[in-house]
Amino acid sequence: MSADLLARLGIAAVNPAAATGDGAWRAGTGRFDSVNPASGVALAAIGRAGDDDYAAVLEAAMAAQKRWQQVPAPRRGLFVRELADALRAVQDDLATLVTLETGKIRAEGLGEVREMIDIADFAVGLSRQLYGLTLASERPQHRMMEQWHPLGVVGCITAFNFPLAVWSWNAFIAAVCGDTVVWKPSPKAPLCAIAVQRIVDRIAARHGADGVFTLLLADDPALGRRLAEDRRIALLSFTGASSVGRDVAARVAARLGRCLLECSGNNAVIVDTAADFQLAVPAIVFGAIGTAGQRCTSTRRLIVAAARREELVARLAHAYGQLRIGDPLQPATLMGPLIDAEAVAAYSAALDEAVAAGGRVLAGGRRLPGPGYFVEPALVAAENAWPVVQRETFAPILYVIEYSDFEQAIALNNAVPQGLSSALFTLDLRRAERFVSATGSDCGIANVNLGTSGAEIGGAFGGEKDTGGGREAGSDAWKSYMRRQTNTINWGDALPLAQGIRFELGGD
Repeated sequence: MSADLLARLGIAAVNPAAATGDGAWRAGTGRFDSVNPASGVALAAIGRAGDDDYAAVLEAAMAAQKRWQQVPAPRRGLFVRELADALRAVQDDLATLVTLETGKIRAEGLGEVREMIDIADFAVGLSRQLYGLTLASERPQHRMMEQWHPLGVVGCITAFNFPLAVWSWNAFIAAVCGDTVVWKPSPKAPLCAIAVQRIVDRIAARHGADGVFTLLLADDPALGRRLAEDRRIALLSFTGASSVGRDVAARVAARLGRCLLECSGNNAVIVDTAADFQLAVPAIVFGAIGTAGQRCTSTRRLIVAAARREELVARLAHAYGQLRIGDPLQPATLMGPLIDAEAVAAYSAALDEAVAAGGRVLAGGRRLPGPGYFVEPALVAAENAWPVVQRETFAPILYVIEYSDFEQAIALNNAVPQGLSSALFTLDLRRAERFVSATGSDCGIANVNLGTSGAEIGGAFGGEKDTGGGREAGSDAWKSYMRRQTNTINWGDALPLAQGIRFELGGD
């Protein structure tokens, strides 16, 4: 089945390393493998982009940007609209590929492709709404306005856990804004990127969009550093660990470039004394075990009122005991594998550290036998201040932390370096409003009576502190991909100056 699927999506046993966006592909130098985490078996070999490939892709993106920025934005939207239609036609195959390459369960693979289609539809509408402003001038017979222009070439470095959706957040919005996009996907999910680029190549020529979307594949971090240091990259969007994000930010800042960071999350759910467990329990379980705990928005800390801790832990332990863990292609499976052996080792090390600090494993916590990288999700009694709890471990570990009063719960929520997503379960209106106030959660996302994971594309996605401060997808996130210009037009016959300054030259 997988061989036929890969062939339908234009994927071969050995694949090229780079695409210049005009239908041409480059072989690269050397190879690396894409591995199915459910079996540990290689799916295909991938070419490794070298210096010549990098140069060709950047040149193609630069040349395309000069043409593309002159295309009216609504016409750019037509290109993205046709891409959305093409994604609809292959969404089943593409979702299966996501599952094969990343281990996401089938429902999540379908959800990811659906998210691509949704953001494409959003971008099409946006292509007619790149609004500027008309501003009141203090000078007579002057008009002042603000408009937005295409920014340039956008670099996009994505992670394995959302191998398609995060690219689409950046690429579709950037494209309608008049930018071109150079994509460097995770080396753990290159086949998804190849499949999408094949779709792009079929459609781009009809819209004069050759080179708008290009692709670089490599398992060498040096390629990402090169994008960060390249002055031709007007904006670099990076999704990944905060430690890498700091390096990316420093390299981009050294050339006074722009970067958009979506880094680590250490997301908490607060369960109040007035919480509805019918809402809280399924949301916590999905948040903790969705994508096997490998989402930046995964629920990692459960901050629960002391009076409700025992009942909630019992319910969660029971739910964990009912989870079907296994082949992510099977409809009944609720949790697939971790991405690789390194992720399994990090999971085991975090549990060992938590137990050594005084924690207790309340449920789960074992590596499962057999092929692939399967583990049990773990519930662990812990303290918020422990170093292992302060870090993001990309695995299905949920730390249970008790609190005595609501102000302490908010303080615990905020007392980590990361600031991506947060949630509160309560039926108390005052506490709900307190949580989303300026002195409540310090995260970019703060939900009430729903979990930390599963954001809609209509809102701007991102977080604060070590999460990086970036915003992608909806709302006014499009402004990141454009440059702002203020214009003042004097349509009179005098030259008054602002702030009442008088400057008169002598003589006639």
